[in-house]
Amino acid sequence: MKRYRDLNSYLKEIYGERVQKIPLDAGLNCPNRDGTISTKGCIYCDRRGAGTGAMKERGLSIKEQLKAGIIWARRRYGARKFISYFQSYTNTYAPVHHLKELYDSALIDPGVVGLSISTRPDCVNEETMDLLVSYKKKYMVWLELGLQSAHDRTLNLINRGHDVRCFEHAVELAHKKDIDVCAHIILGLPGEDRYHMIGTARYLSSLPVSGVKIHLLYVTKGTELARIYARGDIRCLEMDEYGELVVEFLENLRPDIIIHRLTGDPPLHELIAPLWARRKREVLSLIKRKLEQKDTYQGKNL
Repeated sequence: MKRYRDLNSYLKEIYGERVQKIPLDAGLNCPNRDGTISTKGCIYCDRRGAGTGAMKERGLSIKEQLKAGIIWARRRYGARKFISYFQSYTNTYAPVHHLKELYDSALIDPGVVGLSISTRPDCVNEETMDLLVSYKKKYMVWLELGLQSAHDRTLNLINRGHDVRCFEHAVELAHKKDIDVCAHIILGLPGEDRYHMIGTARYLSSLPVSGVKIHLLYVTKGTELARIYARGDIRCLEMDEYGELVVEFLENLRPDIIIHRLTGDPPLHELIAPLWARRKREVLSLIKRKLEQKDTYQGKNL
């Protein structure tokens, strides 16, 4: 039986073949780093803003990044269809005319069938939503919103810079515009136990959210989280513990929600902890095994 609704299967249902996401760096900033909200950023965010750094650090244009990514995906997976994924930093944090130039340049290859924009819920408005809507006639469009936790106390602890209601407002606006939202969450955040994390799953199930990305909390060099970890003020989840939490999270998530990710991809040369996060295949196999052993599935507890 299918135990959760994964993105790869969903895309194959629509396009009849594998569709590969191509990560892109638009060279944008973040209001939680440029002083608008804060200069510190979220405590776990690394210098690349959870992305490739291809434009900011290497000066590669969107077209160059897209071309290189497509060549790689064709060689690695034999993929012929692609989604342009604006991953690094906050990808609606610019005037709309500039965003349109960036997004348009990521759609030049005829193999591109979709556009996915990762951003903060406090950085979307009617104008940006209308821009995204304009692409829907020809492309699949996803708006990826960072929530991380459904608890304001946690958002304050991680210096997120917005509250849960802000996320709700962004989801409501996207739903009104008929834009699919993928929510990003992190398991293992400071101060959270199983009750808080499963509460986030149930919270998302109550909203018109179409997808979820599940990340683990990992510590990378140069972050505020690394300093907190060095002081011994937090601990990271063990692999088995994480697997159990993912399974329970899925059990409390609506079965129609598409699972875009079950774990994170830390930059290996900058990872401090947990070191098991390097073993992604092993983590995914563990989650699959636990689902089978419990004979459970997404949405079972709703």
